Amino acid sequence: MSAKHPVLVITGSSGAGTTTVKNTFQQIFRRDGLTPAIVEGDAFHRYDRIEMRNLMAEAQKSGNTSFSHFGPEANLFDDLESLFRVYGEIGSGRLRKYLHDEEEAAPYNQSPGTFTAWEDIGPGTDLLFYEGLHGAVATDTIDVSRYADLIIGVVPTINLEWIQKLHRDKTARGHSQEAIVDTILRRMPDYVNYIVPQFSRTHANFQRVPIVDTSNPFIARTIPTLDESMLVIRFKDPHGIDFPYLLSMLHDSFMSRPNTIVCPGGKMDLATQLIFTPMIWQIMDRKKRAF
Repeated sequence: MSAKHPVLVITGSSGAGTTTVKNTFQQIFRRDGLTPAIVEGDAFHRYDRIEMRNLMAEAQKSGNTSFSHFGPEANLFDDLESLFRVYGEIGSGRLRKYLHDEEEAAPYNQSPGTFTAWEDIGPGTDLLFYEGLHGAVATDTIDVSRYADLIIGVVPTINLEWIQKLHRDKTARGHSQEAIVDTILRRMPDYVNYIVPQFSRTHANFQRVPIVDTSNPFIARTIPTLDESMLVIRFKDPHGIDFPYLLSMLHDSFMSRPNTIVCPGGKMDLATQLIFTPMIWQIMDRKKRAF
């Protein structure tokens, strides 16, 4: 953790909805005139798309059915931890981009599924902002979470997560249902060992719970909307959280535990802004006092 160079993290599984929360944070940054160094978790995968595809095929042939993007073998956890640590120390660090599609790849004259060259984060950023799979990951040798000032987990119920992944990967990436189900099954051991434990290291978790039937996510024709969901917000430390204010602003909300508030899913953007804007102000005030 660093007063001078804060690190903010949104962490969650593939299909969890971290991008939605990321977009709200970017609205806060624009409104408050903050310049973040944006870090996409995919940039810290170890292999590009073709390499990963070939390695998965080799692993399958050798009997390893759980080699996945969720685990340490396919990621640069050491480099991610180093980035958080170095940024906290000097406000810089090594960063690259993963180019998901033709549109992202065109400016770099590269193929989709490849990485840009490593570059140092330039001067003038106010904070580092990470969004991806492993923002609070820990193993026997590394602990990324210890260098973050604020960590938010985005954790839909598992069936909703699968529905969102199925629809995204079919429509945006052209994958077949069979291929997506195979990916879910292959990732399950790493999901249990490296994704789920992160949510015990977060400062707050946003869990979206559908209030429609999602009992068979593999036949769902539509993704449950925000208005068809409730949002469970759990704080690791409830001290300093103004629950009466939040309950008054988030209509039809209630507290289910002393550290947990439940509100309509349609209030997700508002809840994000109400809760985290004051936290960002506190972090930036601490930064000013540190210089």
